[in-house]
Amino acid sequence: MRVIGLAGWSGAGKTTLLAKLIPELKSRGLSVSTVKHAHHAFDFDKPGKDSYAHREAGASEVLVASSARWAIMHEMRGADEPALVDLLPRLSPVDLVVVEGFKKEEHVKIEIYRVANGKPWLWTTDRHIAAVVSDTEGSRTPLPHAHIDDIPAVADLALAFALPLDETLKRLAPRG
Repeated sequence: MRVIGLAGWSGAGKTTLLAKLIPELKSRGLSVSTVKHAHHAFDFDKPGKDSYAHREAGASEVLVASSARWAIMHEMRGADEPALVDLLPRLSPVDLVVVEGFKKEEHVKIEIYRVANGKPWLWTTDRHIAAVVSDTEGSRTPLPHAHIDDIPAVADLALAFALPLDETLKRLAPRG
């Protein structure tokens, strides 16, 4: 299992890009999973459903399963937000894990950048960014670059810079 991150400011197009990148990677015969960071409380469960009642009653985890999918909801109940180093080992083995967000973590990342956002480049202050995907022609960065609309080139970058899970976990491990 190898890991690569996509990092960028809100509105850069990370999710849109990832929705195009996954089919490209799968067409190359790879199995792909994703980890997505949310900056807000999110819920994909609904009041009135049994699983919601289980969580509201105080269950730490609720696993919901059907013939189409299964999901585990883990309630934090005031605990600290989990770090990427704690989340990655929970995934089933695949060829490639693409991490969206977690831009402050120390895994290898590709920066997704849009000029219209008016935000600064992340690569200038984050040494863990190995390449850039943007709507520019690439002359603004010394890093390997692909245009945001060139999905095969983005896939090439992701595969070139993805690191094995064990190496990623070492980079993410707390120091001290």
